Amino acid sequence: MRTLARTLLTVTATAVGLLTPAVAIASPVPDPVSPRIVNGRPATQNYSFMVYVSGCSGSLIKANWAVTARHCPTPSSVRVGSIDRTSGGTVVSVRRAVSHSRIDVKLLELTSSVTHAPAPIPTSSGAVGTATRIIGWGQTCPTRGCGPTPNVANELDTSIVSDSRCTGIDAAYEICTNNTNGNAGACYGDSGGPQVRTINGRWALIGVTSRSGNGSPVCATGPSIYGDLSSIRNWVNQQVGGLPS
Repeated sequence: MRTLARTLLTVTATAVGLLTPAVAIASPVPDPVSPRIVNGRPATQNYSFMVYVSGCSGSLIKANWAVTARHCPTPSSVRVGSIDRTSGGTVVSVRRAVSHSRIDVKLLELTSSVTHAPAPIPTSSGAVGTATRIIGWGQTCPTRGCGPTPNVANELDTSIVSDSRCTGIDAAYEICTNNTNGNAGACYGDSGGPQVRTINGRWALIGVTSRSGNGSPVCATGPSIYGDLSSIRNWVNQQVGGLPS
């Protein structure tokens, strides 16, 4: 059973340093990490809700709203509905950003609606042991700057683990997710990307990639921390003027 909240987490460059892409180091993306998936595999399907956010990853939650990590820079435009960050889908401008005050989550309002199917946010992220999947455009090698980020998003099957496995987690508002086989997980460039689980045969969005769960600058050496969207679902619903069912 996941525990109740501990200490309020302040997201800092040090804390989030594990999830921003290597490519971001040479761009305006701040030092906080946007993970890329290490020891995953190229995406096995074209997830309609995937959003490329200039060096980070993100998810579509409504026809004109996306979600990413608060520590990612707010882009002028995003690409929606393609697992290839360089082509396909729909490129649309960003009108504004709204950040959550407590956890590493940011909403992006788009200037126009897209026709790609968004990912629903469930009322519960799931118990310890729940099977999940993470997806993103982060590095596929574990050390910062060790290689370029991929054009096609990678995915990794993971699961929710006990909050005690993650250092510095805000347990009521974040999810601790395992590093599969002890050597696979999110990395630089994956920040803001989705953690999903299946509900009634459909992908549901439960988490937003945030940072390392063990404080190491080397990716996949321990569990990772994800913003729990189900815990702030009411806030998201209010900000976007109602979530789709």
